[in-house]
This record gives sequence, structure tokens and C-alpha cells, in this order.
Amino acid sequence: MTENRLLQRVLVSVFTVAVLTVLVGCQGLVNGPTGSTTPPTGDSLKTSVNHIVVLVQENRSFDHYFGAMRQYWLDYGYSDQAFAGLPQFPTSAPSGPAPTNPGCDPASPFPASDCMVNAQSPSMESYHLITQCVENPSPSWNESHVDLNLFAPATDSPSDPTSFLKGFVYTAAHDARTIIPPYHDVIGKRAMGYYDGNDLNYYYFMASNFATSDSWFSPVMSRTPPNRMYLLAGTSQGHAYPLTSTSTLLTAPIIFQRLQEAGVSWKIYVRPGANGCTTATCLYQLSYIQNFTYGQTILNQFPQNIQPDSQFVTDAENGTLPQVAFIEPPSEVGLDEHPSDFDSGTPCCSVQAGANYASSLVAAVMKGSWKDTIFILTFDEFGGFYDHVPPMKTVSPDGIPPSDLLTDDVCTVETGPTCDFVYTGYRVPLIVISPFTRKHFVSHTPADYTAILKLIETRFGLSALTNRDAAQMTMEEFFDFKNPSWVTPPSPPAQNMGGPCYLDRLP
Repeated sequence: MTENRLLQRVLVSVFTVAVLTVLVGCQGLVNGPTGSTTPPTGDSLKTSVNHIVVLVQENRSFDHYFGAMRQYWLDYGYSDQAFAGLPQFPTSAPSGPAPTNPGCDPASPFPASDCMVNAQSPSMESYHLITQCVENPSPSWNESHVDLNLFAPATDSPSDPTSFLKGFVYTAAHDARTIIPPYHDVIGKRAMGYYDGNDLNYYYFMASNFATSDSWFSPVMSRTPPNRMYLLAGTSQGHAYPLTSTSTLLTAPIIFQRLQEAGVSWKIYVRPGANGCTTATCLYQLSYIQNFTYGQTILNQFPQNIQPDSQFVTDAENGTLPQVAFIEPPSEVGLDEHPSDFDSGTPCCSVQAGANYASSLVAAVMKGSWKDTIFILTFDEFGGFYDHVPPMKTVSPDGIPPSDLLTDDVCTVETGPTCDFVYTGYRVPLIVISPFTRKHFVSHTPADYTAILKLIETRFGLSALTNRDAAQMTMEEFFDFKNPSWVTPPSPPAQNMGGPCYLDRLP
């Protein structure tokens, strides 16, 4: 799917050798006129919530999207609170300097040399991106591990400050120089860029008025497909990479199987591709359920449960949503917020366009299904963008170790604590939207987004899919079901549009 475009497995498999050979309107807490004002009934997750909607967009880290949040709070009059964003914010009282990564040694320029990192390499500092489009860094297995520990990518030790969380620029530069044709950004600068509350004003407003978390991680240190396997099943059954043409489908049960068995209604909503085809067969090819044997069961037995995203808007506005709704990322039409894989002359994939798309789905819920719905918006993995918080220790979902690493991958030529599925991926943005969401709430409870599965399981009385989702919080701390804060939802600002979109330069 989106991660299987240009950066193939053979490209990223060179990292171990490469790294080991280096030298060393006013927006506030106000109600608006939108949506139902009917008070909800019940006073708990099970008695108050009838619909859970999940939208998982693509490839953005927490610091990259939400690192400037405290500055937004200062600018718009929100109360300050603990928030592990970029340390240079707010500018009135920063908690530390802007973070840096070592850059490529200027004495080893492209195209004559790969990016070399050593004592002469300049520091590359966190900075504000102006372009709303950016070339794609890779979040794959090797890059994720090198990002964590530049000179010892199979370890989790922070003891060497020159190495720990210092590989983001190197990996971005390495990939940019290695792909054909190479990217414009061959020094990896894009990895240190961030957006702010003017660029992503809709997301910042929603995260500030509703709830977010500064301890919310993707499930695995790799790219989109294995992370989305965890989203659906709580495991990738040993896959660190996407399935190939010779792979067998995953046999693990997925959340839709559990829902079907329990008599809980559900749908998967998919944005049609460029051909506009809306049949279940077409939409199935754009859904991550195709990685699972149960996906075939859905296609053959429950094709009516695979619908175009236009039907989601209709269902939400008419109050006819299923009890659980998953919305696939609109990748085929460039609205999934995924960075651009190549420069075709027409720059692609503005973050503002993606945020605007997400806002249209939330607006549909506010219009007709508000009173008993939870809408969860998050991102599938960090996309290779800088984050100052490392992946956290967690539990293996099923005891299956990585089974598809290449012979020269990190963790095949060396071993270490991050070589199994006992660490999450990096932090990703989260917004929890509901009439029951606590106002201006930030969770600090460490979790990966298989907690979404745990929330669904808790609400509908389902058993855990794996040890991983079983270990997560239920997410109930995000809500107050006895005294709902947003019986009438706020009126969010329209997402700013028209920001510059270019790939041939930075910022």
C-alpha cells in the first residue's frame, strides 16, 4: 500500500553496514451551534457510547505535527499544562533549546558519497516547515532503528548522547541519495521540520478543545503495513515488512471478526481510487484487511460492510452509523497526509488538504451522530520525522519474532533489545473527539494505538485479540461520562488552505 511505493526492502537493508562504517477566528474553549444538543443517556462507556469511529492517517510524528502545541495555547489563551512537545515552545518560557541531529559531513557531498556522520558533521536543528508538502523520509525497520541509535541501531541505550535519537537526518539523507531518481533533499533536512498551529489550525483547535496524548505510540518500529496489521489484529504475526507476492495471508483474527461474532455492527469505509470505482471488490483492494485471511471472508460474505467514504458522510449525518466504523486512509487520492514519494512536477499531498479531509468527516459526525459517538483520529506511524521521545518497552503480542528481515538488516547482523516486537514505534499525534471528551485534556499514560482495540473490546464486551492489546489502557481516562463536556460541540475553524506546496527546496 502507501509504504510500498518507491523505497523497496532492498534499499533500506543497507543500513547496518552503512552505519557501522561511519567514523563515529479566535480559537478558545467555546461552544458552537453545530450538532445535536440532546443530552446523552447513561453514565459510562458501555451505557453512553453507541458508536466508535476510527480514522488513522499516514506517516507523521508527534513532534513533527504537535510539537508547537504549547505555543498555540499561549497564543490563544488556553491554560498551560505538562506537554512533552518540542522543548523550544512556548517561546515565552522554553524548557530547552531546539533539538538537533548531526548532519552529513560537508566533505562527503552528494553524489560522490553517501551521507557520512562524524565529528565534523554540522548540527541540523529543528525548524518550522513552510512548505505543506515534503519528500518522504522512510520509517521502515532499519531506518527506525538507526533513528533511535545512530551508531548502535539494535540497542536502546541512551548512554551515548551523540548516538541516541540522532539518526533521523542520516537516514533521510541516506534514502534521498540512494533512490533513483534521488530526492532534492539529499542532506536529510526534512526530517527535522515541524508544523504549527497556523499550518494545522484545525488539528490544533481540536486537540486543544478535546483531548490528546503526549505518550501515544505506534505499535511497531517499522513502516505502515505492519503497523496497520497491529491496528486491525494487535499483531503482525512476525512481519516487519509488507507482505510480498509470495507471502501467505495473516491468519490472526481481526477486530471485525470479533465484532461479527458478537453481533456488533461494523463497516469499513474506503475512499475510491482515481477510477472512482465504488464496488466492494474495488474498495477491498484499497483496504488493509486484504492482508488477512478474514479479509477474504469479509469480501465474500459481508461485502455490504465495505462502503465508499461518501457513505460514511451519509451515515454520520443521518445518524445511521454502525457501532464500529473504520475509515481507511485516502491514499490513492493524496489526502492521507503521507509525504510525497517523488516529484512529478506537480507537488503532492499537502498536509492541509489531508487535515481538511479529516475535518469533513468529523463535521458529518457533529451534524447527525454526535450525542453517542467517539471519533478517534491518529496516524499509523511516525514517517521518519524527528521525535524526541524514544519508543517504549512493551509486550510481544504473541511471542512471534521478526520473520522477514533481510540478511543484512539491523538485527540480523547484530542482536539487541529492539530486535523483537517488544518495543513500540515512535509517538504519533492523537485527537479524541466526543461529547464525553474532557476539555483541554492531555493524557500522559503510555500506550500504543492498539489501545483503540482495547476501547472497542471494553465497550462491546470482546476478548483481547493478543497480549499487546490486552496490555493497553482502555482509554476511559479521556472521558467524563457522568458530566459530558461537549453536549453541544464547538465550532471548529475551517482548516487553513493554500499554504505553499513544493518539494524542490526547504523550508
